Amino acid sequence: MPTQPNSAALFQYRGVPAPGQLIPLGLQHVVASIVGIVTPAILISNTCGLSPADQTLLIQVSLVITALATLLQLFPLFRRIGAGLPVIMGISFAYVPTLQSIGMQFDLPTILGAELVGGMVAIVFGVFVKQIRPFFPPLVTGTVIFTIGLSLYSTAIRYMASGSNPADPAQFGSVQNWVVAFITFAVVVFFNNFTKGTLKLGAILIGMVVGYLVAWLMGMVSFDSVASAGWFQVAAPLHFGLSFEPSACVSLAIVYVVNAVQTMGDLSSTTLGGMDRLPTDRELSGGIIGQGVISILGAFVGGLPTATYSQNVGIVTVNRVINRLVFTLAAAVLLVAGLVPKFSSVLTTIPQSVIGGATVSVFAMITMTGIRMITSQKFTMRSSTVVGLSVALGMGVTQVSGSLAGPGFPGWVTTVFVLGGAGHHDGHLSQPDPPQGPPGGGGPGPAGGGRHRGGGPGSRARNAVIFLPDAC
Repeated sequence: MPTQPNSAALFQYRGVPAPGQLIPLGLQHVVASIVGIVTPAILISNTCGLSPADQTLLIQVSLVITALATLLQLFPLFRRIGAGLPVIMGISFAYVPTLQSIGMQFDLPTILGAELVGGMVAIVFGVFVKQIRPFFPPLVTGTVIFTIGLSLYSTAIRYMASGSNPADPAQFGSVQNWVVAFITFAVVVFFNNFTKGTLKLGAILIGMVVGYLVAWLMGMVSFDSVASAGWFQVAAPLHFGLSFEPSACVSLAIVYVVNAVQTMGDLSSTTLGGMDRLPTDRELSGGIIGQGVISILGAFVGGLPTATYSQNVGIVTVNRVINRLVFTLAAAVLLVAGLVPKFSSVLTTIPQSVIGGATVSVFAMITMTGIRMITSQKFTMRSSTVVGLSVALGMGVTQVSGSLAGPGFPGWVTTVFVLGGAGHHDGHLSQPDPPQGPPGGGGPGPAGGGRHRGGGPGSRARNAVIFLPDAC
C-alpha cells in the first residue's frame, strides 16, 4: 500500500493523502454530522429538565462519544471490536422517541441504565449477527423506521412553535417562533434541493446558522450560559448516575436490536458504494459489537446511544473517499470540540424554534428511509398487510392515551408497548394551564430530580415508551 501523499490515497483505506486534500474532506464529515450529534442531546436535556450546566455537559459528552465511537470503528480493538470501515458513528436521532418517553416517565439515570443494558444486547447481537440477521428482513426494519419518522413529527412541530422558552406557555405558537422556524426550514430546503457539494451536505447546518442569526436579531438568544462556561472540562464517571427500570431496559433493548440491523445496512452501503464489495461477517459483527461497547462506556459518562450516520455514508457513496485518515481528522475535531465547554454552551443557546425548523426535514428523511427499505424488495399484498397492520396498531395504540393501562394490564405493558411520548415529548408546551416543573420533577440538577411516574390528572407522562431507528 503506498505511503506517499497522493490523490490515489484518498481511495485507499490505509493511504496517506496530502493535507490539502485531507482537511476539507474531513471537515465535510464534521459539517454533515454535527447537527445530528448535538440536537438529540438538547432534546433529551429539555425533556429531563437538566440545568444549563448539565445540558452543556451532555452536549460535550455527545461530541466526545461520537469521536470515540468513530475511532473505534476505524481502528478495531483486538480485530473484533469495531468494523475497520470508513464510517462516522455517533449520537443518533434513532433513539430519541424512546429516550424522551423514558425521560418523561422516569429520569436521565434511567435512560443511561437502559442504555447500558441496550449496549449489552447489541454486543450479543453482534456476536451472533449471522444467525440473527434473517429474523430482521428489510420489510420489518423498514416498517419500524417508517413509524419512528412519523412519531418524530410532533416533536419537530412543538419545537417550531416553542421558541426559546418552553417554560412560558404564553409564547407557544407565537408568530415570532413560526417566522424563525420557517426561515430555518426554507433555508434547509433550498440548500438541500438546489445546491451541490458541500453546500448541499451542510444544508441543515447552514439553515440553523441563518435561523440562529434571525432569532438573535429578534432578541430570542441569551449568552448568559456561555459567559459562565469554562474552557476545558471532562465528564466525571457517573456524574448523572445510573438507574435500572426493567420496562425501560426492555424498550431500549428493542431499539438497539432494530438499529443493529440498520447499522448492517449502513456498513453494507459503505462497502458497496466505496469499495465495490459487501462487508464481511467479521466487519458486520465488529461494527455492532463496537456500537455496544461504546454505549456501555457512554452510559457511565452521560453519552446517549449511538448509530452509524447515514448522511456520512451518503458522502462516501458519492465521492468514494474511504481513507481512514479523513475520518480520523473528523473524529479529532469533534473530540476537541467536546472538551471545550465554551463551544458546547453556545449550542445550548439555540432557540427551540430553530431546532424544530431544521430537524423536521431530518425526520422526514427518516420516514423516507423506512419507505425505501420497505419497497426495496417486491411489494406484495402480504407485504402491504404486514406494513399496514403494524403501523395501524403501533400508531393507533400510542395515539389513544391509556388504551393499554386499564384493569388487568400491569404497568410495564404501557411502558414497553406505548410510544405515548412520541406525541407528547414536550407536552407541557401546548398545555393552557400554568407551567409545571420539568418532566423529571424536583427542579434542575444532574438527574432532573426525582421520578415522575404520572398517575394524576395533570400528569404529562401517562404513557411511555418505544420503538425506534436513523437517518442520523
